[in-house]
Amino acid sequence: MDMNLVRVFVTIYETQNLTAASERLFVTQSAVSQALARLRDELHDPLFERTGRGVRPTSVADAIFPRFRESLGGIDRVLDNVRAFDPMTTERTFRLALSELGEIGWLPRIFDTMHAQAPNARVEVVHLESEELPRWLSRGTVDLAITAANLPTEFERTLVKVEGYRVVMSASNPLADQAMTQDAYRRAPRVAVGGDSGAELLEAAHRRADAMPEPLLSVQHFATLPALLVRSGDLIATIPETIAAGWSASWPIVVKDVPLDMPPIELNLYHRSAPHHASDVDWFLTAVSDAVTATPGEFSAIHGEVSVQAAE
Repeated sequence: MDMNLVRVFVTIYETQNLTAASERLFVTQSAVSQALARLRDELHDPLFERTGRGVRPTSVADAIFPRFRESLGGIDRVLDNVRAFDPMTTERTFRLALSELGEIGWLPRIFDTMHAQAPNARVEVVHLESEELPRWLSRGTVDLAITAANLPTEFERTLVKVEGYRVVMSASNPLADQAMTQDAYRRAPRVAVGGDSGAELLEAAHRRADAMPEPLLSVQHFATLPALLVRSGDLIATIPETIAAGWSASWPIVVKDVPLDMPPIELNLYHRSAPHHASDVDWFLTAVSDAVTATPGEFSAIHGEVSVQAAE
């Protein structure tokens, strides 16, 4: 069988979308469709069925994918030893899954590092969806991910940050001058951030506490919070400590300890343990790891642009 057909098959399986497969392979969608037609003839199976969002593999495709991927990976690793990867000339697209917090805190440094070492490479940031990460990483939808989620041991990890959480509120909040007890925390109207990569661990701490009510308000972005807290006067939020410290320096925000059993979260950089293009991904892993471990991150930059006067 033509090895190019195997590569097309593996890429379609990983992306489950013909357009995405053509983009990754740097060929036209027509070329991918033609290759898929040849594969179907050779294997006597449709291999993929159309869905509303792309294609879904058949049972035959599911059965042959692991061996095809393993074989293709072995060939690529042999070629890697023959022709060394050159970051200065590569035009490869690297994909990194980040939360809003990670994108603001680390992406500027990651981009600087990438642009200096691989000026023609492209970087695509994918919105972090923790439940999808194992599938994305195993199929090559993303090359790397930084998350607080605890992924299966088949994915290698590098610890890049340990982050505690703090309770924040307006300086005009009645709780600002009081001790933040668990009972006071429970009774306070709370706003939650859906885009927080540590939200699941925070919710786990809430479940361990007795009768913790649901948040009064849920938002998607941290940048929404400063003006909202100052304007409301009675809302509280539980957020990463580096953001809390930045807000307290530029907003009338009071920071208090979380009165719950909640250890600091660990943010890990995950990658596939056996990528197809080993030297490419190894280089990308090193570049991103060096960028994020060289700095605590610019997380306090999530401060909002609304003035205190406007918020009042």
